[in-house]
Amino acid sequence: MEYQNILVKKKDGVGWVIVNRPDKLNALNSQTIRELQDAFLVFKDDQEVRAIILSGSGEKAFVAGADIGELAGLDLETGKNYALNGQELTRLIENFNKPVIAAVNGYALGGGTELVLACHIRIASENAKMGQPEVKLGLIPGFGGTQRLARLVGKGQAMELILSGRIIDAAEAYRVGLVNRVVSFGDLFPTCEALAKEIIANGPLAIESSIEAINKGLDQTLEDGLLLEAELFGKACSTEDSKEGTKAFLEKRKAGFQGR
Repeated sequence: MEYQNILVKKKDGVGWVIVNRPDKLNALNSQTIRELQDAFLVFKDDQEVRAIILSGSGEKAFVAGADIGELAGLDLETGKNYALNGQELTRLIENFNKPVIAAVNGYALGGGTELVLACHIRIASENAKMGQPEVKLGLIPGFGGTQRLARLVGKGQAMELILSGRIIDAAEAYRVGLVNRVVSFGDLFPTCEALAKEIIANGPLAIESSIEAINKGLDQTLEDGLLLEAELFGKACSTEDSKEGTKAFLEKRKAGFQGR
């Protein structure tokens, strides 16, 4: 697919996906959602890419929300389909087989916050502004915000943020647990890149299984989650990577993981 609204590149094992509609504050429309889906699917099968960084172009916005022009024309049926398409993207990111890091710069509102919530790790710049202001338009979050926000920050915080439509700054987002850390804008991309490289130095199959265990375990009882963890641990023990990792540790050298 030829991309019109996103920029994609890869370097040193890290894939970059940048929403690039600066004149619209990187707002999501149907075309952008399709392009994001395609880019993630391409990176999913790219053996050279071990982690993804998702961000928006410029200093003003990560993704300022959905394209209001599109929202204004939706009805019962098209509205549901629009939400399902957005949810397909956020589910793809949430269940991605490689770690996805959100580099949140400027406004990340509505669908932008929902993209952030779907990522595995969230790093915000000091100028980040986040929130789910859909109720101010007579709407509700449709790309997973009502579900993921509550799971991440708790029911009470999610209720307050969604029902008020309040926009919060980076410091407040960190306080409630919406982001992992806050850095200066100049340090945002270097911090995300350093974290991505720290992660991809580890066993790729172990990373994939850890993501699966955490995501699936949250929707299960503790007992079922522990059983899932044990099964995935056993699976990890049978890999060549685990043999290499333990041998390298005993031999006091760096492991050479092959993803097998």
